[in-house]
Amino acid sequence: MRSFKFLIFYFSLFVSLFAQGSAGTSAKFEYRKLIDMESAGILEKGFVAVTTHALPYGVVDMGLEVGVFENLSFGISYGGENIIGDSQIKWYSWPGINIKYRLINESESVPAVALGFDSQGRGRENKELKRFDYKSDGLFVAASKNFNFLGYLSLHGEINYSVRNGDGDRTPNLKIGLEKTIGKSVSFLAEYDFALNDNGELSFGAGKGYLNFGIRASLGKGLTFGVDLRNMLENKKINSAVAERGIFLEYVSPIFN
Repeated sequence: MRSFKFLIFYFSLFVSLFAQGSAGTSAKFEYRKLIDMESAGILEKGFVAVTTHALPYGVVDMGLEVGVFENLSFGISYGGENIIGDSQIKWYSWPGINIKYRLINESESVPAVALGFDSQGRGRENKELKRFDYKSDGLFVAASKNFNFLGYLSLHGEINYSVRNGDGDRTPNLKIGLEKTIGKSVSFLAEYDFALNDNGELSFGAGKGYLNFGIRASLGKGLTFGVDLRNMLENKKINSAVAERGIFLEYVSPIFN
């Protein structure tokens, strides 16, 4: 926890005060995800986003997302295990796809609501069980509401049904999360995945759910960097480690400058 506080201080001290990524009170772009959970945020029409996640076991996945129409985005992603390191690379079986439509825009009294589909899980792929370390969201409905509180406080909720269920657990799932801005260019993220769909006999979860923390820092126009800590409750049945560390990088730009 002490090292996590240091990271917050470090980002607050060194990021640009005029950055326009997706973090802080001066953010130009909405969060489409917090760490792993969906939000009701959506990529603006005419913009493209490139995201990269680097996780333990040399896992790297990259995604390309496009704001197709007003309140509608589409993306693809791909990655693999041992991309970083000296072991043989194990590529994912299939590219992931995601599509999101914002059904209701946020108002003073009503949260934003989006629905969509995302087949990209996070971490290593178990091809026998047709799932990832952290299951893909599959079909989802997400809601988000922003409040003025020492900057901005955003609350998020998601209901999802993962369609890759080779472990036999087909239970609908629930996630909750928040974002709290820290100055103009930094945000703190927290999310809790109840992992209701990851508690079966062949599932990876131990019944405690997944608690994840993250920091996001806007480093320049459209550029956001982050550090994530996953599985803070040691929820995996085997090889469970507190604070699985990950790195996040995102760049958002108009399609035609």
